[in-house]
Amino acid sequence: MPTSRLEAFSDGVLAIIITIMVLELRPPEGPSLEDLGDVSTGFLTYLLSFVYIGIYWSNHHHMFQLVHRVNGAVLWANLNLLFWLSLYPFTTAWMDETGLARTPVVVYGVNLLAAGAAYYVLELTILRAEGEDGVLREALGRDLKAKASIAIYLLGIALALWFAEWAAIVCYAAVAAMWLVPDRRMESFVAEHGTGV
Repeated sequence: MPTSRLEAFSDGVLAIIITIMVLELRPPEGPSLEDLGDVSTGFLTYLLSFVYIGIYWSNHHHMFQLVHRVNGAVLWANLNLLFWLSLYPFTTAWMDETGLARTPVVVYGVNLLAAGAAYYVLELTILRAEGEDGVLREALGRDLKAKASIAIYLLGIALALWFAEWAAIVCYAAVAAMWLVPDRRMESFVAEHGTGV
């Protein structure tokens, strides 16, 4: 079956997730710039989660430009990814409302880890559906960024548990920064082999 319905559904879910997150933002109680300091944590946690959703959307889009067929397993793997991403508004709001307390920061890290693992499972499911001749297999290569991300998420969770919450946030932000750099190899594969959708 073609990928267009899966892509359209995923785009809609990701748009709703961003909308829910922005609705969780609270304006400052006062009219001065100093009052913005009271809501800075909420804005920064929103920004981090927004960047993550944007990264997933961009990578999902690029990946499906190289996918020519999907099956039921791919649909369910995609739903698994969307499930973990749909928890971002909850874990983001919990982190913000507790002032970056230990447990919410750990849970946020577990949410990031679960979404990353779900994306990896989606890749593997697509590779199985596409077979040995799929272009995506060659485009992904060894996928070192994905493996490094998992390690950094685990480090962040451990730091939140046994050291300091801010160190975990630095790890989570570092993974986001790592993925903000466009993967030129993937883009060149999309330009050469993509569907052009």
